[in-house]
Amino acid sequence: MKFIPLSIPNFEGNERKYVDDALDQGWVSTGGAYITKLEEDLASFLHISNVAACQSGTSALHLSLVEAGVQPGDVVLVPPLTFIAAVNPVRYQFAEPVFIDCDDGFCMDPVKLRSFCEEECIWDGKTLKYKDAVVKALIVVHVFGNMADMEPIMDIAKAYNIKVIEDATEALGTKYTGGRYAGKYAGTIGDFGCFSFNGNKIITTGGGGAITASETETVDHLRFLSTQAKTDPHYYIHDEIGFNYRMTNLQAALGVAQMEWLEEFISRKQRNYELYKADFEGFEYGVLMPFRENTDSNKWFYSICIDRDHVKASMREIIIALEDKGIQTRAIWGLINEQKPYLLADTYKLEKAAYFADRILNIPSSTQITEEEIHYVAKSVKEVLTSLANR
Repeated sequence: MKFIPLSIPNFEGNERKYVDDALDQGWVSTGGAYITKLEEDLASFLHISNVAACQSGTSALHLSLVEAGVQPGDVVLVPPLTFIAAVNPVRYQFAEPVFIDCDDGFCMDPVKLRSFCEEECIWDGKTLKYKDAVVKALIVVHVFGNMADMEPIMDIAKAYNIKVIEDATEALGTKYTGGRYAGKYAGTIGDFGCFSFNGNKIITTGGGGAITASETETVDHLRFLSTQAKTDPHYYIHDEIGFNYRMTNLQAALGVAQMEWLEEFISRKQRNYELYKADFEGFEYGVLMPFRENTDSNKWFYSICIDRDHVKASMREIIIALEDKGIQTRAIWGLINEQKPYLLADTYKLEKAAYFADRILNIPSSTQITEEEIHYVAKSVKEVLTSLANR
């Protein structure tokens, strides 16, 4: 029985050639032409002027919070339904997260964001305060490549002087096709945009990430901070606290090759989603989740929302039953606010996040998956859910 993985990297291009070239040149660490080339390729693809390659999506988020001026005791508004790495950097800055509920697309709900600002906070015309702490920033995650509802989110942030950090770690290539931000990519709308190139992302550098900002000079400073903030390179003078957050040239060599395939990878993800959509059409015990209207999503991950009125089995039982058929799946995430480091953190009207956390099953979405494998996955998921609903 063939194993069908959830999401694995795809190396069909010049990856080995470029990595060997970097090795031959001896440029393997946090300097080299491939880093510059990857930054230029990303900027060109995203239609922006400046991108800084860094160590990971997490480091990009941390650098954004530093640059946004988040200080100990400040408040950062965050989502509860995402990978915990989106929230942990808030605590790196000794700031306090407040969890805002998600909408039907798994992303931060602008309606509840606005009501939180209006009902729970005090606005003095300059700063928004929650329990006497300044609300300095918000982190909006484009979950699974689904663009968040950025128009109202940006309006709210501007009205209350809140910095917007876009976690586009799963959304490289997702863009608006209509509305105020038509043509704008995830990660290029807010004050900061963060990307990840982990092994399961749409392109990979093994580990690695990138960061951009609304001002090109800000990106230059973020790049400076990522290389230990060396003010004088000859005498090793440091006037700011810096970080060892720069991407290596070996990683960037891999990334340059992956960028050559990015549009093809997105096309495959979109095509495979349509195949799954046809296979799950009319299925009574689970729905393939859609993506936001007026957007062109990279469709990084596919999600089945399980009918809990009939399928009472635990998500673990469902995952194991599919493993027995050679199919790797996963639950969405445990809610961050329910995990040990965040049990004392404040939350605001969390309803849909808990609803989806109990119902969402992610199914295989690699760019190498074949049409035959897609049909087998869909058939198997339907068989397992039907069997569990009728037992």
